[in-house]
Amino acid sequence: MSEQNHGQAAGTSSGAAEHQESEDVFRASHLARAQSAASRAAAVLRHVEGLGADEKHLDEAAWAEILFKAKHAARVAAQAIAVLCESQPNPAADSRCARNAAAAASQAAQMGQLCDDGSELAAAASRAAVKAAQAAGAAAVAGAQGENETLNAEADAAERAAVAAAEAIGWIRPGERIQLVSTGTRSADVMAMMHF
Repeated sequence: MSEQNHGQAAGTSSGAAEHQESEDVFRASHLARAQSAASRAAAVLRHVEGLGADEKHLDEAAWAEILFKAKHAARVAAQAIAVLCESQPNPAADSRCARNAAAAASQAAQMGQLCDDGSELAAAASRAAVKAAQAAGAAAVAGAQGENETLNAEADAAERAAVAAAEAIGWIRPGERIQLVSTGTRSADVMAMMHF
C-alpha cells in the first residue's frame, strides 16, 4: 500500500470512529431525555391509579377513560425507549424516539391534570409537558436530524422543566427513578413506526 493510500485509509478509519463517537454522544442525550419523559408518563399513571374513582369530581366512566389514556401514554413512552435501545445509534431516529416519548408524557400529564381537577400546579405541569414535547419535536425535525446542538439543549432544558413541574405537583418525588411500564404486545410494524 502506498503512503498516500495508507494515509487515506487511516483518515477514513479516523473519520468513521469520530462519526461513531458523535452518534454515541447524541444517542446518550436522546436516550436520557426519552427515559426522563417515559418516567414522567409512568409517574402520572401511578398517580391516576392511586386516586381511583373515589375522587368526588370523577364518575366511574370518566376515571376509567383517564386511566386508559394514561396507561396507553405510559406504554407508548416505554415502547419508544425499547425501539431506541434495540436499534443502532442513529441521531435522527433516536431523536424521533425521544420525541415520541415526550409526546406520550404530554398526553399522560393531561390525564393527570384532569384527575387533579383544575389544580394550578397540575395545569403548570401539563403546560411544561407540552413544552417539552414541542421542544423534543423541534429537535427531531428533518432539518435538525437529531444533531442540532442548540435544539437538543433546548429540548433537554424543557425536559428538566417538565420534571420540576411534575415534582412540584407531587407526581414524582425529587430524584426518584420510576420503573417504566411494560411495553405490552409489540407489533413489529408498530415498533418500526416509532422511529417516524
